[in-house]
Amino acid sequence: MNIALWIVASALALAFLAAGLMKISQPQEKLAASGLAWAEDFNSGAIKAIGAAEVLGALGLILPAVTGIATFLVPVAAAGLAVVMVGAIITHIKRGEKQAVVINAVLGALALFVAVGRFGPVPF
Repeated sequence: MNIALWIVASALALAFLAAGLMKISQPQEKLAASGLAWAEDFNSGAIKAIGAAEVLGALGLILPAVTGIATFLVPVAAAGLAVVMVGAIITHIKRGEKQAVVINAVLGALALFVAVGRFGPVPF
């Protein structure tokens, strides 16, 4: 179970790091033009905040575990990313973007798996 949690946490960290850095580094108009149409519904500051939450969550999934410092932050980060995905699901449902809902639901479920696993049966 520990290996599965490491694999899922690592994959999530890579996905959220890439997504978050993209939201932080690109202007709102470019994000919307590149296929993230939901960006039109948010102001630039909100998009940057979402990106920052994703980057911090990605770092929180890995760094505490690797360093052995404040390892309780791993499940906290995973739970936070699951909450971010709930917000994404709500946004995509309102916009009628079914494919994005599925992707966000899978990411949210994986984050929840890490949170439950690290809070419960396989803590550090």
